[in-house]
Amino acid sequence: MKKLCLSALGLMLVFAVAGCGGEKSDSGKLSGVVFEEVEKPVEAPQPEPVEEEPAAEEEEPEDPDVPPQEGMVRDFFTNEWVDGDQNVKRPLAVMYPINKQAQPQYGLDKVTVFYEIMEEGDMSRQMGILEDWEGLERIGNIRSIRDYFIYAALEYDPIIIHYGGPELYLYENGGLLNPSTRDDVDNINGVGGKMGSDGGAFFRVPAGSTSEHTAYTDGEHIKGAMDKLKYQANHKSQYIGEKHFQFAPVNEPNTLEQYGDEAKDAVSIDMAGSYPVTKSALKYNEEDGLYYKTLYGNKQVDAVTGEQLSFKNIVVQSTYYEKRDAKGYLAFRMHDTTKDGYFITNGKMIHINWKKTADYEPTKYYDDNGEEVLFNTGRTMIFVAKEDGSFEVDGNKIELK
Repeated sequence: MKKLCLSALGLMLVFAVAGCGGEKSDSGKLSGVVFEEVEKPVEAPQPEPVEEEPAAEEEEPEDPDVPPQEGMVRDFFTNEWVDGDQNVKRPLAVMYPINKQAQPQYGLDKVTVFYEIMEEGDMSRQMGILEDWEGLERIGNIRSIRDYFIYAALEYDPIIIHYGGPELYLYENGGLLNPSTRDDVDNINGVGGKMGSDGGAFFRVPAGSTSEHTAYTDGEHIKGAMDKLKYQANHKSQYIGEKHFQFAPVNEPNTLEQYGDEAKDAVSIDMAGSYPVTKSALKYNEEDGLYYKTLYGNKQVDAVTGEQLSFKNIVVQSTYYEKRDAKGYLAFRMHDTTKDGYFITNGKMIHINWKKTADYEPTKYYDDNGEEVLFNTGRTMIFVAKEDGSFEVDGNKIELK
């Protein structure tokens, strides 16, 4: 029997063969071969056409000159957006002890400018310029003041909050002058101010205690004392009423790169050479561009928020000083045009000179070209250091003069 071999090439039908071949029948048809019709392949369903979404419109960059909310203005001390009345209301200048047992403290989250200055006994003290303080439920603890802090404070036209001092007076025009008794110095003193009363501004925690580091106040107590002492809540006419520092545009921050090699790296700032007891120090965080402060090797934090104190701008201000007596009481010359220092921001540092000639005049800081230094938007830390002190930057010692 002759086998029939079929090729599938070019055929639309496939033969399913029961045997390898088949005999012809009488009709001439193949026998033993079965033809099966194969369905045509089904075309895969085509996806429905998807309408392309219109491209998202790119958000326009925020205009740094347009307030995020109506009525907001740039703050005089930080250049941040604040409610319009904040530049009108007087801040507080609060005397904070820096002793280890006095930590943590209340109200530090409202500090916009922070000072550290030496006092007697190799110890230093802090003064915080507080804005937006009215709602604070506790401020302090609070300690005594020294007269040079008053001269540092006056350029902010604040209500000065302290508990005692100044113990010593300045000689001026041949007579004794206690600057806290000047008519234009509005201070609230926990041991009796120039009007013989603290205005009921202070309380103790725990109640009844008379030991140091236990005196506190709050926004309501201060407002009540201001009313009793007839202190005005808004800035006085002596206040200049302009931006306290010269600020760089928000969208063009001052990186100090324009100073070339004169700008040195400044990541770790160790002030122990000027403040040997507290060993104040700061460390730069590149992610947020802020310097975080420590005392005694520990984070300096606000007692309520627990947040570490941080700053955008750092000033080390070399300052002429004298010892007043054998006990080591000091006097710092806060008005001067002859001294220098250093300005630190964004991980860099430059040499500066500073000038101040009047109580209500802001201290001005100039680079070595005589141009006023541009501060960056944010809080400022000012170290008023002895002219024969020192500090370290990234392990390199810098002698003040």
